[in-house]
Amino acid sequence: MTQTTRHWWQSATVYQIYPRSFADSNGDGIGDIPGIIGKLDYLRELGIGVIWLSPICASPMRDNGYDIADYQAIAPMFGTLDDFDRLVAEAKARGIGILLDLVVNHTSDQHRWFLDARSSRESRYRDYYVWRDPAPDGGLPNDIQSTFGGPAWTLDPVTGQYWFHQFAPEQPDLNWGNPELRADIYRMMNWWLDRGIAGFRMDVINLIAKEPDRGITADGPKLHDYIQEMHRETLAGRDVMTVGESWSATPATALLYSGRDRAELSMVFQFEHVMQQWHETWGKWQPKPFDLVALKRVIGRWQTALADDGWNSLFWGNHDLPRAVSKYGDDKRYRVESARMLATVLHLLKGTPYVYQGEEIGMTNVPFSSIEQYRDIETLNMHRLHLEAGLPEADFITGANENGRDNSRTPMQWNDAAHAGFTTGTPWIEANPNYERINVAAAEADPESILAHYRRLIALRRTLPLVIDGRYTPWLEAHPEVFAYTRTLGTQSLLVIANFTARDVTIDIPAALRGDWQPLLDAAPALLRERATLAPFEVITGLADRSF
Repeated sequence: MTQTTRHWWQSATVYQIYPRSFADSNGDGIGDIPGIIGKLDYLRELGIGVIWLSPICASPMRDNGYDIADYQAIAPMFGTLDDFDRLVAEAKARGIGILLDLVVNHTSDQHRWFLDARSSRESRYRDYYVWRDPAPDGGLPNDIQSTFGGPAWTLDPVTGQYWFHQFAPEQPDLNWGNPELRADIYRMMNWWLDRGIAGFRMDVINLIAKEPDRGITADGPKLHDYIQEMHRETLAGRDVMTVGESWSATPATALLYSGRDRAELSMVFQFEHVMQQWHETWGKWQPKPFDLVALKRVIGRWQTALADDGWNSLFWGNHDLPRAVSKYGDDKRYRVESARMLATVLHLLKGTPYVYQGEEIGMTNVPFSSIEQYRDIETLNMHRLHLEAGLPEADFITGANENGRDNSRTPMQWNDAAHAGFTTGTPWIEANPNYERINVAAAEADPESILAHYRRLIALRRTLPLVIDGRYTPWLEAHPEVFAYTRTLGTQSLLVIANFTARDVTIDIPAALRGDWQPLLDAAPALLRERATLAPFEVITGLADRSF
């Protein structure tokens, strides 16, 4: 993709904010929109071009906002619509766009559509949701299970039918087969777009075309028909960014969403690199040992498949995933070194990088010891199911501390004041106790901090076309400890060789990579000979006038 055809979001870096945990302006223990506005200069200095906000719409917060009760109202805990409009304007004045979380696979059970729908089988909104009669024996319509644990069906005693929900019972699935529902969704999307937002992150978009009678919950046969219609009715003619979350995406299906001949989305979030570390039965709650070769294989497959068509989203973490430095690095002995290495490896790949709040200062997983400290509905449900299955509670807590969603939801660590400077009140969830040494204020005082490194990486993306457009070539693919690749544009290449371990690693340098490499990221020039030894989590980078 040449520079003349490049989209603005291909050179941007996205920063995800989990509003509940980012910055509290009024001392109620919950982050809010005025708090975000107060931190915009920090994000501008970081170099951010887009802020993705996790849901801020009115909600009973059963799933922290991913259960929307009113698509066109701001949850009072976060502020007002005027606050939001001010956020859009203030961000735009700093060259930053706002990406809203679009949750249209399901609503809250408190949404007016659902309240009306369950009042009568004759409700005009009845067909906005998925209802089925009980099985002949009076039981569940079928055995589909919810992502959050337990059956995906809940009986409504008033109308005598079950409603379908792929998440919590309080999150009934919408019926995208209903054209009136789709029209209402498109009107809502246009209402937000007209307010000046930069686009949408689309929550579990691969689930909207479910056909539960056939056991199809993801990638239904009409999925792309619906997204193409959505594009025609809302996105066409607008210079916006869209990213669809799809846990089932493959390199081939990603091009159905974002290929150059497809009028659908800018890119997808795929999770193959995440799930390759999950247990076959118990998923993330009993993770498998880290396998760098497998990780490289997945990343390389996506880099290759989307090299000339489509576009990659690049991320280590988000609001559903553990902290990057705890998952892929060493958050105890080599936190700074491994966080800097992970940032380098990710940001120099081809695609749009996403930074999850706190990642840029090396925030870590939280060491909770009791289930009472957790707030996440998924974690609480799975804890109950694991105990019912007779599994030891201590094993579950260990798994939750490694992979539970609350790891990424503890308060942003701004300084060493009480509660990490997040709030003057009592936070809705405890701050990680290491905030006294890991915080923004400490990072800003250190020119070699993780934060300083992120700033350099993000600036490099804006100034070096090679980072955006260069061709990816993997090296040392079978090496179990080192991740190496080059990016090439014309006759110029950049090099990345990263040690993913907490020990010195000596490697044989491929003949084509030997020789002089000029400084990149303010590092010293590199002269690569036949062999090189990398210190724990060291990463070698460089530029050279050569092509691969």
